[in-house]
Amino acid sequence: MSRLFGTDGVRGIANKELTADLAYKLGRAGAFVLTEGAHKPKILVGMDTRVSGDMLESALVAGILSVGAEAICVGIVPTPAIAYLTRKYKADAGVVISASHNPVEYNGIKFFNSQGYKLKDELEDRIQSVIESDFKGVPSPIGEELGRKVIEDGAIEDYIEFAKSTIDVDLKGLKVALDCANGASYETSVETFRELGAEVVVINNDPDGVNINKNCGSTHPEELMDYVVKKGCDLGLAFDGDADRCLAVDEKGNLIDGDFIIAICAKHLKEEGKLKDNMAVVTVMSNLGLDIAFKKEGISTIKTKVGDRYVLEEMVKDGYVLGGEQSGHVIFLDFNTTGDGLVTGLQVASIVKKSGKKLSDLASIMTKLPQVLVNAKIPNDKKDIHEKDEEIIAEIKKMEAKLDGCGRVLIRPSGTEPLVRVMLEGKNQEELDTMAHALAELIEKKAN
Repeated sequence: MSRLFGTDGVRGIANKELTADLAYKLGRAGAFVLTEGAHKPKILVGMDTRVSGDMLESALVAGILSVGAEAICVGIVPTPAIAYLTRKYKADAGVVISASHNPVEYNGIKFFNSQGYKLKDELEDRIQSVIESDFKGVPSPIGEELGRKVIEDGAIEDYIEFAKSTIDVDLKGLKVALDCANGASYETSVETFRELGAEVVVINNDPDGVNINKNCGSTHPEELMDYVVKKGCDLGLAFDGDADRCLAVDEKGNLIDGDFIIAICAKHLKEEGKLKDNMAVVTVMSNLGLDIAFKKEGISTIKTKVGDRYVLEEMVKDGYVLGGEQSGHVIFLDFNTTGDGLVTGLQVASIVKKSGKKLSDLASIMTKLPQVLVNAKIPNDKKDIHEKDEEIIAEIKKMEAKLDGCGRVLIRPSGTEPLVRVMLEGKNQEELDTMAHALAELIEKKAN
């Protein structure tokens, strides 16, 4: 059996790859592995708005109850709410049923440990090995020893109260547009901003089970960009289906991506003396413009592989408080153990309120350099050819010399497909286009 867990839990097309049977097995094995030693273990279960959520929740919960653990079901909540509430309710683990920003036919099952962190690879592998051993040594209690399902109605309120506590200012006088992606934040985000006194206008907060992420939210912010201008808002915020990401839109309708958000928040935290070692953690895909902006502000960065789990690992290791990705996955470690779209949106809104500046002015701290991304299709066993082939190495050096310190060449093998991604960054879009395509063609030619 190949590895079940990807970079973000177990994902697949619901009822085809991610079946009710697999959900049951994950519930049973997950509850066993994550609660060993607990007397009457408790596992928190939440989900996004996908139509397949009910089917998978029923199966997952059955698996949890079958080993004698208690399942606390909180219904539709953002992924970061599960990370927070697992800690608050002192549960032994948390599970969220969601495929984040992916289309409706996909779903996923992701576990958090009792501290609200995503599981380490070793634990995920243990869960898989329990399934592969056909549950050898896993108890099947009977009678009063079986687990119970509990429905927790207060979860949304508890998460909203937590989110509000992450800023120290009300939002009266701000007009904010929210795009909830017809996903898990359709209640929590709207309610939180209203309770903080903002004037809120909303789009895509009418989930019907199949419209999640459909031409909306952080993966399709175009509608929000128009809407912010049309409604005369101070800012807009776009979440993805499970609300662990957030992108912003300034009052002029410009998209403010994760790099800009990290730049704005890092500068603000530094001014308040809250940015540990004046350091932010970002990935190798962050725009070069962010480096240039940070240099001016006296802020350093640590760069990790692409993926919020790598950003988080680096942050936890040295206690850094801010990190994230261009996609809007921003982690404020002082508040939560995972990317939290609502917390991110609140930080941005509070900086706008406190500074009295427009979001476009705050975002002018950074100028985004053009980035060009081209895929080169190559066999899986040739994914390191750019490190070995003399001609490719020489070509990359030539291109880097041409960019002359104002750009870079980055080659990144895909973790899931037979291709490498060729990214060039610099000042001249047309020149980058030509160079990136030429390099991708050379890599393809040499690898095939």
